[in-house]
Amino acid sequence: MGRLLIFGLGYTAKRIAAAVTAQGWDVDATGSDGNVDFSDRDAVMKALELASHVLSSVPPDRKSGLDPVLDRYGRSFPTAWYGYLSSTGVYGDQKGAWVDETTPTIAETGTGRRNARADADALWVKLGARVFRLPGIYGPGRSALNRVQCGKARRIDMPGQVFSRCHVDDIASGVVAAMTDDAAAGAYNLGDDLPASGNAVTEHACALLGLEPPPLQTLEEANLSEMALGFYSENRRVANGKAKRVLGWSPQHPTYVEGLASLL
Repeated sequence: MGRLLIFGLGYTAKRIAAAVTAQGWDVDATGSDGNVDFSDRDAVMKALELASHVLSSVPPDRKSGLDPVLDRYGRSFPTAWYGYLSSTGVYGDQKGAWVDETTPTIAETGTGRRNARADADALWVKLGARVFRLPGIYGPGRSALNRVQCGKARRIDMPGQVFSRCHVDDIASGVVAAMTDDAAAGAYNLGDDLPASGNAVTEHACALLGLEPPPLQTLEEANLSEMALGFYSENRRVANGKAKRVLGWSPQHPTYVEGLASLL
């Protein structure tokens, strides 16, 4: 069995850790819930020496734009497998068109927002990592069902606006497949099979809960967070064909319908 070192034991990384632990792997991790202090260089170097696989879920620093993992420890990575959890935001706004791993990122075109994330993504690809580009992530405790139940769900009047999304356990299964089968380096989109509007997902969640959907609002009336506004400023559909072909991966929750049903 392998030994995985995770930089940044957040929501998605925890599901990945649980999946490989169930297969008999050992897992070390930085983060508030991890067992390794990121600032303790000796401890991190020891974990890197023991690791057969390294995975980072740490985003670039907002102020400096630097990737903290690569900046501090990148030169010490083992020659074995290493990967990075990135974002499909690296593709920028595509006016609702489909994107795949051959679509130029905003780091390559020099246009669009989220440049720090796109630059980090490009650097990990250049270094020979397996880079997993993730869309909107949902799962236990983080879904349209939860937003509806706590009164935070919104319906925004933006015809033609679509998002791609993926259940967190499907992301975990894709990453684990890439680790256990030693997938080739490069980028992989991990998204479900049905990009859809946020309104459609919210309305379906309301139907499952037997509640009336929230009123339709303009973007200005919704008073969204900066992060949410960022999502609505971009419109694209993310293709997952490469992950299916190369990783032998298929999402257990192919659309939000199955995903929300499993969470209900």
